[in-house]
Formats: sequence, C-alpha cells, structure tokens
Amino acid sequence: MDEGKKNIYDVYTLHLVRWKLDLFDSVQKNVMDGVLKLVEKQRNGETIETAMVKSIVDSFVSLGLDENDSSKSTLDVYREFFEKPFLEITNVYYQLESKQFVAENSVVEYMKKAETRLSEEEGRVHVYLHPDIMIPLMKTCQRVLIQEHKTLLHDEFQVLLNNDRQDDLKRMYNLLSRITEGLEPLRTKFEAHVRKAGLEAIEKVANENADDNLEPKVYVDALLEVHEKYSSLVKIAFKEDTEFVRSLDNACREFVNRNKVCKAASSKSPELLAKYADSLLKKSAKAAEEADLESKLDSIMTVFKYVEDKDVFQKFYSRMLAKRLVHATSASDDAETSMIGKLKDACGFEYTNKLQRMFQDMQISKDLNDSYKEWMNNTLDEESLKTAVDFSIQVLGTSFWPLTPPNTPFNIPQVITKTYDRFQTFYFQKHSGRKLNWLWHLCKGDVKATFAKSSKVPFTFHVSTYQMAILLMFNDATSYTYEDIESTTSLSRDYLDPSLGVFIKAKVLNIEPASSKVGPGTTLTLNTDFKSKKIRVNLNMAVRAEQKQETEDTHKTIEEDRKLLMQSAIVRIMKSRKKLKHAVLVLETIAQIKSRFTPKVPDIKKCIDILLEKEYLERLDGDRLGYLA
Repeated sequence: MDEGKKNIYDVYTLHLVRWKLDLFDSVQKNVMDGVLKLVEKQRNGETIETAMVKSIVDSFVSLGLDENDSSKSTLDVYREFFEKPFLEITNVYYQLESKQFVAENSVVEYMKKAETRLSEEEGRVHVYLHPDIMIPLMKTCQRVLIQEHKTLLHDEFQVLLNNDRQDDLKRMYNLLSRITEGLEPLRTKFEAHVRKAGLEAIEKVANENADDNLEPKVYVDALLEVHEKYSSLVKIAFKEDTEFVRSLDNACREFVNRNKVCKAASSKSPELLAKYADSLLKKSAKAAEEADLESKLDSIMTVFKYVEDKDVFQKFYSRMLAKRLVHATSASDDAETSMIGKLKDACGFEYTNKLQRMFQDMQISKDLNDSYKEWMNNTLDEESLKTAVDFSIQVLGTSFWPLTPPNTPFNIPQVITKTYDRFQTFYFQKHSGRKLNWLWHLCKGDVKATFAKSSKVPFTFHVSTYQMAILLMFNDATSYTYEDIESTTSLSRDYLDPSLGVFIKAKVLNIEPASSKVGPGTTLTLNTDFKSKKIRVNLNMAVRAEQKQETEDTHKTIEEDRKLLMQSAIVRIMKSRKKLKHAVLVLETIAQIKSRFTPKVPDIKKCIDILLEKEYLERLDGDRLGYLA
C-alpha cells in the first residue's frame, strides 16, 4: 500500500473520505444545530449527555484529512464546521445574557456571574470540547463579558475601594487582568485613593495635635497604618502586581513628603521619623521586647524608603545617636547595630560611615579609660588616689560626631580642676600634637547633698556640669544673688537661666522675690526643707528651649551641607564633561543627588553662580558652561 500519496488511503481513512463526501455535507448542519441546542441547555442549567457531544466533536476532528498527504490530518473541518459556529453562538448567547443581567443586578453580582461563566466555559473545554478551542473561546467570552462592560467595572472600582471590599476588588482585578489595558484606569484611581487616604490621616493627627506637640510616634503610626492597609490590599487583591506596587509607592511618597504637617517645614517627615527611631532605641520603662523592637525598626525603614530628604533624617538621627552613646541611654547595642545595618543596605556605606565611626570611638574611649586608671595608679600617691574624683571620659573624633563646642564661657569648678588637669597631662603624653575641646554642656555627674532636714540619708543629685558648678557654690554659702552665680560660673544667660530654672522647679533652691522669673535682681537660696520620695534625683533634664535651638541648629547645618553637596556634584559633573549647557548641568545635578534630597532648581543655579565666582567654572557662548582646571 502506498502511504502518504494523494488520493491513496488505507481502508479506515477511505471510509472517512467517503463519509465526508457522501453524508457529512448533508447532515452536518442538523448535527451542529443539535449540538448547539444541547450546549445552550447546559448553559441554562440543564443536564446533558456530554459524552455524546464529545463523540461528535471527535468526529469533526477525525474528518480533517490533508489532501496533499493522506498520512496527515488537519483541524480544518473541525474549525470550519464546529468551532466557528460554536464561537458565534457563544458570542450571541453571552451578549444577550450579560446585557439583561447588568440591567437587573448590581455590578458586584455581575462580576460573580462573569467569573462563574468563564470558569464554566473552561470546564467545557476540559470535558468535551477540543483543546484547540480554549484560546478563541476564552477571547470571545472575555470580550463579551468583560471588554464590553469594562466602563461599568471601572466606575464601580472607587465604590469598592471606599468600602474596603477586598474580595470584590480581587474579583474585579482577576476579570480586568484578562483584557488589554483593563487595569490601567484602576491603577490610576488606586494611586489617587491611597494618596488621599494618607493626606487625610495626617490632617487628622495634625488637627488633633499642635505642630510643636505632635508626637513622632503618632505621626509615624498614621503613615504606617495607611501603608500597611493598602500594601495588604495590593498583596491579597492585586496579587502583588508590580504596577500596583508602583502606584502604592508613588502615593506613599506623595503623602509622606507633602502633607499638612510638612507644610510648616518640608523636612518634617524625616525629622519626626528620626525622633521616633530615637524613642525606640533609647532606654525607657516602655522599652520594647527585642523581637518587637526589630519589627518596629523595620517599620521605620518602610517609611524611610519614601522619605525624599534622606539627608535630614541622617542629620537628626546622627545627633540623637550621639546623645544616646554619650549619655549611655541606648536600649541595646544590637538594636543600634541592626538599625545602622538597615540604613547601610538602603543608602550605602557613605551614608552610615560616620555612624559606624561613632561606635568605634566609644570602644576606643573604653580602652582609654582603662589606660587612664592604670596611669593614675602608677602616677599618684595613695592619698591623692583616695581623694580623686570618680571619673570617666569619652574622646570623640571631631570629623565623625555631630557635636559642637558650647557657645558659652565656663569656669571649671575647683573640685574638678585637678581631674581636668590630670587627664590633659595623661592624654597629651599619649597623643602629642592633638587638641582637646571639652564639651562641658554634655558632661554630667553626681553630687551628694546633705543639706536637707527631711532626710538623714544624703540625696544624690544627677546634674549637668553647669548645674554642678552652681550647686558647689552652696558649699560656701546658703544664698547667692543671680549676679554672683553668673560671675562665678561665667555661664551665659542662655545656659544659666535654664539650669537655675530646674533647681527652682525641683525646689532645691528658693527664689526671692517669690514667684519671680530667674534673672538679675533675684536671689537664690538653698532650700533646707527639700523633700523627695527618691534618694537619687535626676536634675539633668533637657530644657525645651535647648531642644528647639538644637533643632534650628540642625536645620542650619543641613542647609550648609546641601550647598556643599550641590557644589561638589556640579564640579564632578563638569570635570568629567568639560563643557555643558546650563539646563543640562542642572538636570544632571538633580539626578546625582536626588537619592539624598530633592534639590530646588534656584538653589542649584545659586551654587553654579558661586562656582563661577570662585572660578571653578566659566561662561561660554550659547548658554554653555566650561570647567576650569
């Protein structure tokens, strides 16, 4: 037998050929009408004999003979006489049903219906239709059930968002993801909705709290609550679709950086975020458990991701870290290290370099204290050692610590002068050529007080060095005028008045005239009737005015650093490019430093002018700039 030749067949194939030529053409329409009626019955909820339909489908498929090669088969007959009419009738059926259903039911109910119908049609393919029909059948159903009603679905999206209908939003996403450009209007509405929700949440906390009294935790929690809610929605309803994730990120970036709280100062978000981090990392009665603390630090990084002015966060964070280290108020070294690691992962080594060097200085200082004690033991006689003040020191590198020397003169109390001189001698023997700047405003100590009649046990006052200098004066007299104290300590009134204010508030000192404000013309007297439930009394408390001044100083430093950063970026770009148009240089400068903060175009132009004056750059023809080596 010759196989594969035109018009030469085996017996079975010959029967199929004769069946197609003699009978099929005359009966196929009636057969197909019967099949379509059966399918319609099933779509209407009736039970049919699916095996019979499958055998008919198989029959259509088996008639697909290749006229040029009898050993091969095609789906031409099946597609022409079964698939085509099946798709046409499916289109008509669902057009009628969907229009009628939409007119009588809610959009949510329609989505459920469409979801069910699509699932049923997929099931038909698996049970009795040929696999070849799956793609065209789904396209037909999706066009009729989804594409032709997409405007209706898009309009309903906002209603579902407003009412937190997560399951229905998931259903809508699944339907619209089946058609081209079905999701784009949803993403746009989702981004606007999240941005609005974030702005409203911040407006609410801003209205409930004055700017100066806004708790960092309250602010950050409000940001996180909105992010967590819609992040969960993206994960569950939108299958972590990258475009919806991008929309969420865009919205969060907007309400984190531009909200009612930020109107007063655009850098408020990073400042409050740094202060919240400080509250978590500082020792307190409410200190979080280690696992809980780690989770909260991760939450801080969630908000940090959206902060545009990352340099502001860095400045405030480094100042607060410095205080935690200097005053030994860190809740956990591991937590501090973990947070720095997170910041390093987010922004790179340069961002955290100074923070890590601060930790190194603390370790060096521990070793230095041990060396100093050893030196004392080898240098001082027994009597001098007995009378020596218990003392520890921290020597901090100027380049790495965001600490500035105090802007007030200060007469060191006689009691600690010996200690001061001894350490200077020890240190300069060890490190000749170095200079020590004493940060008296950060020094503190304990003073034993035996003046109170109410207690046989001496009180221990924990005080700043400035407060110590004031208290030690009362070893020689029980009363001093304001002018006496000012003269003896040499402290400026910006430092003297808050220190005296704490003593008066704690009733360690009495002021005369009574109820008067601390200042010239007043007299301060030791209160021998002083009482306290605690033997150890902390009087070294930050004064609000000092905190406000620190914040202002930090912002000034940020502005100065930004100018230098912009100038450095401009010089780097011009050194590399040699010549550039003014507008191009501005754009490239923004691109280089936007990871740290978003520079304003007028500020960049000012920096360009400064560099022109300094002759780093020169003006060329046609609005171009040149680099001067």
